[in-house]
Amino acid sequence: MKELKGTPSQGLFGATVGFFSGFAAVALFGPTASRFNEVMQLDPLLLGLLIAIPSLSGSLLRIPFGAWVDSTGGRKPFLILLWLSVLGMACLLGVVYFLYPEKLTISIYPLLLILGFLSGCGIATFSVGVGQVSYWFPQQRQGVALGAYAGLGNLAPGLFSFLLPVVLGSWGLAGAYLAWLIFLLTGTLIYQYAGRNTFYFQLRQQGLADEAAREQAQKLGQQIFPRGNAKQSLVNAAKIRQTWLLVAIYFTTFGGFIAMTAWLPTYWKEFYQVSAVTAGSLTALYSLTASIMRVFGGTFADRLGGEKTALLALGTSLVGGMIMTTSFSYPVSIMGVVLMALGMGVGNAAVFKLMPQYVPQAVGGAAGWIGGLGAFGGFVIPPILGIFVAVQGTPGYAFGFITFVILCLLSMGLAYNLIRSRRTTRKLSNVASEQ
Repeated sequence: MKELKGTPSQGLFGATVGFFSGFAAVALFGPTASRFNEVMQLDPLLLGLLIAIPSLSGSLLRIPFGAWVDSTGGRKPFLILLWLSVLGMACLLGVVYFLYPEKLTISIYPLLLILGFLSGCGIATFSVGVGQVSYWFPQQRQGVALGAYAGLGNLAPGLFSFLLPVVLGSWGLAGAYLAWLIFLLTGTLIYQYAGRNTFYFQLRQQGLADEAAREQAQKLGQQIFPRGNAKQSLVNAAKIRQTWLLVAIYFTTFGGFIAMTAWLPTYWKEFYQVSAVTAGSLTALYSLTASIMRVFGGTFADRLGGEKTALLALGTSLVGGMIMTTSFSYPVSIMGVVLMALGMGVGNAAVFKLMPQYVPQAVGGAAGWIGGLGAFGGFVIPPILGIFVAVQGTPGYAFGFITFVILCLLSMGLAYNLIRSRRTTRKLSNVASEQ
């Protein structure tokens, strides 16, 4: 039998580096879509679709690839997604180098959509990493571990938003795509070297039977194990009502996070007429705040409970959304964005604190449903914001944030439902124990 490799810390490190790197294409493609738009003269709806297309693959592919973790571990699906993203980025670099700007016409728009879709595969690694990290750590440490994984991984779009205007100004569009491709390729190679499956999956890969692999992995400290293959994992997770409540909440918190990161550069430049560097810095402020709060949000959720943490976080985002909807003041809008970042960051951590508690027998499948359909908000929301602008003109940039207000209100109702269901379960458990 081969020597087993890895520790929980190493598993967390590999997944975090992979997810952080996978954000490269999405963080670049959305903000630079305005450069393509300057040449192709797209209407707001088509521009919103172009900005959001990486989020489509980044969300929908999380479902099957997240569930696949329960069959094979995270390493194989993680690498496939990263290399697909590398392919998309390399082809985009070719388009920019050979066609931009003179030959970039509206006829190239479908190709940009396809390559944007491929590039988005990098953020589909999220649900894969959730399953991979969850199997490395015991339940009492899930909040901290998953908060660190997702929070540090989500720092990428904020850092990229800050660096991108500087790189574009110095190296141009082709230089920026080359730099981001090198970064993504480097991160992919680091994950290929450092990414590790848990002991159970390593033992299964070596030919041990399921029960023997579980028993030996349990002796080595692993506490959570999958039941069934990828299809069974998805089915098992789908049968649990709380899975769908968490999907809806995550649609608001993480889908909203992705949508805001993609939309804010356009919002700041068009609504307040700031420079590209300032717009990038303000987007970075939002993204970095949300990501850092996701790290701390895991600790809050471990102490306060995931349901209460989610309710408080959504309430904070609600206030921020209401400010953004009504604000035509630059400083007030900055305050609104920060409040939305605080709420969404903590809310994201709360959801994945709750996931292993409600669905311990199908972590991969649950991560796929929640991460995939939840992140789908990153694809759905930007075109809706674009419709507000198309209908109302410049004021639509503010009024469009009513979308987030509605989503937060609905999600708060679902979070309260989770609290009530947890209380009911405890009461029934106490009655049963007394009998």
